[in-house]
Amino acid sequence: MRQPSAITKERIMKKKDIEFLDVVALRGPNIWTYRPVLEAWVDIGALEECPSNVIPGFYERLTAWLPTLIEHRCSPGVRGGFLQRLREGTWPAHILEHVTLELQNLAGLPGGFGKARETSTVGVYKVVVRAWHEVVTRAALSTARDLVMAAIEDRPFDVDEAVSDLRRLVDRHCLGPSTACIVDAADDRDIAYTRLFEGNLVQFGYGARQRRIWTAETDRTSAIAEGISRDKDLTKTILETCGVPVPEGHLVDSAEQAWEAAERIGLPVVVKPYDGNHGRGVFTNLSTRQEVESAYAVAVDEGSGVIVERFVPGNEHRLLVVGDRMVAAAAGEPAWITGDGVSTVEALIDSQINTDPRRGRTEDHPLNPVRLDSAARLEIARQGLSADSVPAAGRRVLIQRSGNVAFDVTDRVHPDTAELVALAARAVGLDIAGVDLVAEDISRPLQEQRGAIVEVNAGPGLLMHLKPADGTPRPVGRAIVDHLFPEGEDGRIPIVGVTGTNGKTVVARLISRLLHLSGKQTGLACSEGLYLNKRLVQKGDCANWAAGRRVLMNRNVEAAVIENDSGVILGQGLAYDRCQVGVVTNIDEGDHLGDFDINETERLFTVFRTQVDVVLPTGAAVLNARDPRVVEMAELCDGEVLFFGIDPQLPPLARHRADGKRAVFIRDGQIVLARGEHEEKLADIAAVPLTHGARVDFQTENVLAAVAAAWALDIPVDLIRAGIETFDIDQADAPWQFTLFQRDGVTVVVDDVHNAPGLRALSAAVRRFPAKRRVAVYSAGADRRDADLVEQGRLLGQLFDLVVLYDDATVKSRRPAGQARALLRQGLEDSGRPVRILDEPDHARAIQHVLDGRASDDFILLQSDEAFSGPTIDLVRRWIQQ
Repeated sequence: MRQPSAITKERIMKKKDIEFLDVVALRGPNIWTYRPVLEAWVDIGALEECPSNVIPGFYERLTAWLPTLIEHRCSPGVRGGFLQRLREGTWPAHILEHVTLELQNLAGLPGGFGKARETSTVGVYKVVVRAWHEVVTRAALSTARDLVMAAIEDRPFDVDEAVSDLRRLVDRHCLGPSTACIVDAADDRDIAYTRLFEGNLVQFGYGARQRRIWTAETDRTSAIAEGISRDKDLTKTILETCGVPVPEGHLVDSAEQAWEAAERIGLPVVVKPYDGNHGRGVFTNLSTRQEVESAYAVAVDEGSGVIVERFVPGNEHRLLVVGDRMVAAAAGEPAWITGDGVSTVEALIDSQINTDPRRGRTEDHPLNPVRLDSAARLEIARQGLSADSVPAAGRRVLIQRSGNVAFDVTDRVHPDTAELVALAARAVGLDIAGVDLVAEDISRPLQEQRGAIVEVNAGPGLLMHLKPADGTPRPVGRAIVDHLFPEGEDGRIPIVGVTGTNGKTVVARLISRLLHLSGKQTGLACSEGLYLNKRLVQKGDCANWAAGRRVLMNRNVEAAVIENDSGVILGQGLAYDRCQVGVVTNIDEGDHLGDFDINETERLFTVFRTQVDVVLPTGAAVLNARDPRVVEMAELCDGEVLFFGIDPQLPPLARHRADGKRAVFIRDGQIVLARGEHEEKLADIAAVPLTHGARVDFQTENVLAAVAAAWALDIPVDLIRAGIETFDIDQADAPWQFTLFQRDGVTVVVDDVHNAPGLRALSAAVRRFPAKRRVAVYSAGADRRDADLVEQGRLLGQLFDLVVLYDDATVKSRRPAGQARALLRQGLEDSGRPVRILDEPDHARAIQHVLDGRASDDFILLQSDEAFSGPTIDLVRRWIQQ
């Protein structure tokens, strides 16, 4: 453990603060965990010298405010482990992590992942916490910072008010308990879920195999069935036709008609809105004209009409039907008060009923408070009382005859009744329904007791079954998920994730083409755009979380290919929870080193392994056998591993085959699919257009990676062969990836290379094309270190005779004018070869200058602008056509 320098109390209390430098939302699997998190970059400044054990009174203040921190185990791994760390001395960033998690816990979001890690800058830390909802977690982080600083500075802090504020955010932004129980059940079955926008609309699964819910309605809940359920008279007619017992009833248009209907039906009766809900405006057991007409006057304002029904004696019950079976049942109980000879009816309701801890206005309470609404006032009036009356001591007064449906009776429901309510739901057409019935004894058949089904409701509430006032909570969420996804179904489509330093885009596009050839509607999100099959849906860099999600939300997509660079993994998270195939092309130092405090190539292993971590047990990782760091990832894969490499003698590849496993390589100019000792020739590598007669090794590796992925996806071999032999045959499938043109003895290659490893690989290919003079138009890529640019200049100088330096658009926005060119020039001058160097900041003019000055047998490399690649190809094509 680090030890603080000698400090005084006065110095401790000087300028010290916890400052948020940035908060990054990682919305999918990332280097920390599989779940969404917020990664807060915090600067603790002078507090770096102030661990918790040297701040007077800090431990006592923090534990007094948050005594539940004793449950945090932390690194000791035992209850109270974090408090042990506090006593021994730990740093504010670590404390911020635990306080944030505990505030979320107190606000109703229990559990969650947390980490605090130092960066390479002294005093700056990454604090990572589980993000149940980004808005809530950001607020929890901010509140935790204020609380920790108050504890450090010995200032008051109102924890209760802070937690109340967070709870309000939870209620406003997080899923309600009914939807959450379904999501949790899906998660237990490893079914992916995506919350679509704010609200309770949730997607389960991906693409063409997805299902959606809106609380307790599904994408199979028809609008017709929902309309029928709202029309109570039509519902009764349909149920009666099917032999379901329902109370006789009539629609009425006036108080006078209501009384006439009551006389025809026979007293007592029920008066309720024709299409009301939540029990509003429902009056039961009415026996006089005054009661009926008074009830009508209230009910008519709660719906579009009023219905009068035969009163069915007994208690109200709600039975939940999912699919074709009843899965839960709850009974209601009347609400009574007992007079004390002193208190009014209204006061007794508050003291005897509403003090029940099970009653409240939040979703944590199974019972609602009882209020003196019109129905309750009518009920007590029938007993000769009003809200201000004082009942005699010992007198029982009925306040609410119906409602309070929150007492579990699932195990008591008679089988005939369970079948009857399932029939009622089917008759209306609802796949999920809340069926209301009245019966004196739910354990007996309805017919024996003149019981009846009174309503069939779409989108039923689930809370009464999840948190009953009494009885066993029922797994209704699991029942709904099992209904949506029967055994053996999980809503997944084939997803291929592609990552690595170089080659990602070509590999992703080729895999997408092979999937499309196999007959699947394929979505592709890559750095060149978002595609559905071969149709470009969105132009530009779509190798990001948002574009990946767009692909996976599309109901037409039967397979998806998603490119992920290191920036996506570090700054956004993967767009999917798991994938069928994960491809890692290579790991090289050119991949945005310095971003996100990744300063060594070795640490990129932690980044790119994320792609392997999410491979399904039934899936496969496709790994480059030439790269030792990629090879190490094999042991992290839950599924199968396929190695690819040009040389069949690569030790990892050979060992893999010796174990009877699959590999793809080149032997005697042929692409070979091998399983153990068995080998099958696929195609002549020289016949694959992308490799330009097998002269471009890095494209050969890209082809092998895509072939291995297609093989892992069980795409037929003949389709794989046809796909690779026709891909990029017209130079349109992989633009800017060693796209080759020839005219008048001049060879022109357009490539988007922007890092040293890519330039090395490209240089090896260039040397296989004879030329009297080699010319390059080149610039720096975005987010490269100065040393990387110097190294790229050195590599250019070792091969090219003339280099024209321009300013890439991405560089213009991040570096002073000319700085990147100066660094490249430095490398060129240190290359050890005589190189002619020209500066032309404008990309188009630089290209035109080189093309105008061409000579026979020139080899010209035109680097495409990292932000705007298309114009480079267009310029060359116009030159070709001249």
